[in-house]
Amino acid sequence: MRDIKMYCTKCGKEYPIQNVHPRCGECNEPLEVQLVKEGKIKEGNPLRQTMLERYSDFFPFGEVNNDLSLHEGFTPLVPSPKIAKKVGVKKVYFKTESQNPTWSFKDRGTLAGIQHAYSLGYKKVGAVSTGNMAVSVAAYGQRAGFETFILVDKNIPEEKLNPVAIYGANLIKVDGDYGNLYYESLEIGKKYGIYFINSDVTYRVEGSKTIAFEICEQLNFEVPDYVIVPTSAGGNIRGILKGFEEFKACGLIDKIPKMICAQASGCSPIFNAFRDDKENIERVIEHETIAHGIENPFPPSGNEVLRKIRENGGICVAVTDEEIVTAQKEMAEEGIFGQPESAVPLASIKKLVAEGCLKDTDTVTCIVTGSGLKYTAAFKRHDLKAYDCKIENLSDFIGKFE
Repeated sequence: MRDIKMYCTKCGKEYPIQNVHPRCGECNEPLEVQLVKEGKIKEGNPLRQTMLERYSDFFPFGEVNNDLSLHEGFTPLVPSPKIAKKVGVKKVYFKTESQNPTWSFKDRGTLAGIQHAYSLGYKKVGAVSTGNMAVSVAAYGQRAGFETFILVDKNIPEEKLNPVAIYGANLIKVDGDYGNLYYESLEIGKKYGIYFINSDVTYRVEGSKTIAFEICEQLNFEVPDYVIVPTSAGGNIRGILKGFEEFKACGLIDKIPKMICAQASGCSPIFNAFRDDKENIERVIEHETIAHGIENPFPPSGNEVLRKIRENGGICVAVTDEEIVTAQKEMAEEGIFGQPESAVPLASIKKLVAEGCLKDTDTVTCIVTGSGLKYTAAFKRHDLKAYDCKIENLSDFIGKFE
C-alpha cells in the first residue's frame, strides 16, 4: 500500500491506510482516503485495461491483482436528446451501470474492497445487503477464493435470494433489526477476521470514484452541470463527488459538477434533513417505497452526504413512487430499463425543472445504478400489453397498426 492516510470525514482524525474498520473511533462518522492531488490516467486502450489499472494513480494500492477483476466499469454514457427536450433541459445523459458484471454499480466498490482485503491478507469477506451489493460481494468473493458471508433480512423475497445463493456464498437470513445489522457486522468482522465490504465502507467509496472518472473521459473532460445519484447509504454519491474533486485537483477538469442527492419520498432521511436545514439526519420510522434499493431509514453516511452537498452547492430532492414508475417507463421507451431506484434521477429532473432549480441551459447526467431485471415485481405497476394472434391472420393483424 502507498504511504497515504485515511481521515475521519467529520473530526479529521487520521488513520493508517491499512485500517479496515470504516468508522472513526472518536465520533463514529465514516472514514475516507485522503484526496489525490497528483495523478494522471494511464495511457492505453481501456478495453485492454482493468478499472484499477487505468486509474491506478488514484488508488492507494501498490500492486493490483487483475485476477480479482470481472472487468467491471467502462459502462456506456448514453445521451437522450428526446428526454432532454421533453423535460426541458439542454442535455441528459444516462450512465448505465446495469452493464457491470453483476448488473449494478456495486461491482466497482466491491472490486476495490476485495483488492484491499487481498492486499492485507484477508481470507474472508462479507456484506450486509438485500440487493445489488449482496450479489456483487457473493460473486467477487467467490471468484477471489475467499470464504464469503452475505447477511440478509429474514423476509427477503425469493426473487432477490436466489441470485445471491447461486454463487455459493454463506447466505444467512438474519432475524432482527435490519437497521442495526450494519454495525453488528463490523463487530463480527473484527472478531472473526471477516472484511465486510458494506454500503459506505472506505474502499467501496474509492471504487465509486471511477464513475466520475469515466464521465469525464466520455465527455472529453467537459463535465455536466449536474450529476444525479439515487442515494441510500451515501457511499456512491460520496465516491462520485470525490472522483470529480480529484480530477480537478490534478488539473484534468476545470470545474466540479453540482451533485443532486435523489431519494424516494417514502424513505428520504437525507432529503428531510436538507429541507429542514438540520446538521444531522434522523431515522425514518415508517417507510415504504418501490425503490427498495434506496430504502435506507438511517443511512450510515447520511451526515457526511449532507455536509458534502452543502459544500458542493448541490441539491437534495425526493420523488414519489408514482413519479418513479412513470420515469421508469419513459426510460424504457428510450431503450434503458433500470430498477425503480435507477429511475429516481429522471423523476428528479422533472421535479427540479418544475420547481425552477434546473434551467433549460443545464446539462445533467443520471446514474442508472442497476438493471430493471433485478426487480421484476415492478412490472405489476405498469400497464403492459401483449397480443395474441394466429399465424394465418398475422399479416392482417399487423396491418391494423398502420
